[in-house]
Amino acid sequence: MSSFSLSDLEAIVARRAAAPAAESYTAASLARGPTHCARKFGEEAIEAIIAATEGDHDGLVAESADVLFHLLVVWKARGIALDEVMAELSRRTAQSGHAEKASRPKSP
Repeated sequence: MSSFSLSDLEAIVARRAAAPAAESYTAASLARGPTHCARKFGEEAIEAIIAATEGDHDGLVAESADVLFHLLVVWKARGIALDEVMAELSRRTAQSGHAEKASRPKSP
């Protein structure tokens, strides 16, 4: 099992974001703005869905890595830290999934 963590990935995204856009794909993506970053994340998510529905194990592993990377880039673009998301997950897992969903505000 790998000791690589989402915290490690977050640190890599931050380091690459600080590099010149000409030298870093991450910095270049962030320079194009949050909408660009979100669209790229969406593309990767769709590719992961396709791999999952086709039963492509290796493809799903690879696309899942892309999804996680691009999600962290979206968070960086919007000023969200991994710790914030983990705290929300911790809060939600303190109760059953049905109870947590029922506690969410209803959409209009």
